[in-house]
Amino acid sequence: MTSSLAPLRAPTSLREAWIALTGLSAVFLFEMLDNSILNVALPTIGRELHASTTALQWVSNSYAVVFGGLMLVFGAVADRFGRRRVMLTGLALLAAASLATPFVTSVGGLIAVRSLMGVAAAMTTPGSIALAFRLFATDDLRVRAMTLISTVGLIGLAVGPPLGGFLLAVAPWQALLLINVPIAVLAFAGIGRGIGPDTDLHRAPADYLGGLLGTAAITLALVTPTLFVEGATWQAWTAFTLTAVASVLFVLRARTTRHPLLDLKLVAHPLVSSGLAHKAATGLAAAGLTYLVTLQLQLDWGWSPALAAAGMLPQVAVLIAAGPLVNRFVRWAGLDRAVWLGALCVVAGLAVYALLGRVGYLPVAAALVLVALGIRVVGAVAGVNVLKGLPESRTSIGAALVDTASQVTSAAGVAVSGTVLAALFAGGIAQPGWSAAQTGQFERAVTIGGLALTAMASGLVGWAYFRARRVQ
Repeated sequence: MTSSLAPLRAPTSLREAWIALTGLSAVFLFEMLDNSILNVALPTIGRELHASTTALQWVSNSYAVVFGGLMLVFGAVADRFGRRRVMLTGLALLAAASLATPFVTSVGGLIAVRSLMGVAAAMTTPGSIALAFRLFATDDLRVRAMTLISTVGLIGLAVGPPLGGFLLAVAPWQALLLINVPIAVLAFAGIGRGIGPDTDLHRAPADYLGGLLGTAAITLALVTPTLFVEGATWQAWTAFTLTAVASVLFVLRARTTRHPLLDLKLVAHPLVSSGLAHKAATGLAAAGLTYLVTLQLQLDWGWSPALAAAGMLPQVAVLIAAGPLVNRFVRWAGLDRAVWLGALCVVAGLAVYALLGRVGYLPVAAALVLVALGIRVVGAVAGVNVLKGLPESRTSIGAALVDTASQVTSAAGVAVSGTVLAALFAGGIAQPGWSAAQTGQFERAVTIGGLALTAMASGLVGWAYFRARRVQ
């Protein structure tokens, strides 16, 4: 059936819909680029803004926390007020927040700007996959459109660190966030011109209370470990208690309200829950590993930002070039075995880094390659499995769930890594001239942080494996 979002005649090729696809691809580009481009500048930001280890962690983490926490809420808002309208508003907010970056003079101000960018991402991402799906009348074109859009996003994730490093060699760090402005303008123009307004809005009441409780639980869960490390004991225990209360209230709300934000029965379907767990493992691995490697190359080994960016190129090459190989591998292995083997690559990469990362660059490069391969395979399969396990009328919330799982665990990966560093490293981590004791502390933190990420990813992958077996 032709969607009401399509023109009078649904496009019969991707070329006919190039304006809309350009806009939707630009949305995914900024989402993934913002996840990675700033990491390489963290040491520079730390020195210029006199940021503590914890504050530096939240410069990177605030975007993912806000993005992941609000995505389901804005998905519900978009279903009711119009996906196109909400997306265009979010793109305007993104441009405004990015233009405020040159005026930032403190680490608190930068965290606020990054948080606003997270709000913008939450407003734009949930509707983008649904709009791409509904733009075309045939499944073949829908799949090709989604593959194109997700590939552009992966390129953004891959080129973020090296692009950031090369820009730092010729421009101030603020330029890394100003890149969002032309991307937002391109997305705004493509979506505004290529996609018509929604005419089939969802009229059921929205569970905004459930969204508030879920957002509170996610945010508090990520703040609590940092408070414990900083020695703020009563604040930490208060945050821990509030996390537990918000989580319980969210589950109770979802089970008792007539129109829950998230139907837990649908999430419990084996295909859905296993797919989300696989996506969670890759989000955790990608963010945690990139955070640790970026700091290690520059702060521990003394590499320049440009050289550190070059050190991330193995990951970039795999994420960009492995697409055709991954497609053939998935056809050979089948969906179930492919996602399992891809997840094992992620765990193996984390283990290699945790155990051998301090030895030299080759183990670091091997870890980056293994994790990138796993991300490419899991990214091609896990989302499909999630949508297969949901009714056709719930595919939009399924797309939001997939991205939420990845974003929330990306924030968790940075939180775990940063918390371990804050606990074990004495002094200002961004300050030059480390002592031998500080070098030892950093290397010990890298090992422990890497092992913690490995254990968490292994738990998610193992649970996903046994959940998926219930479908067979």
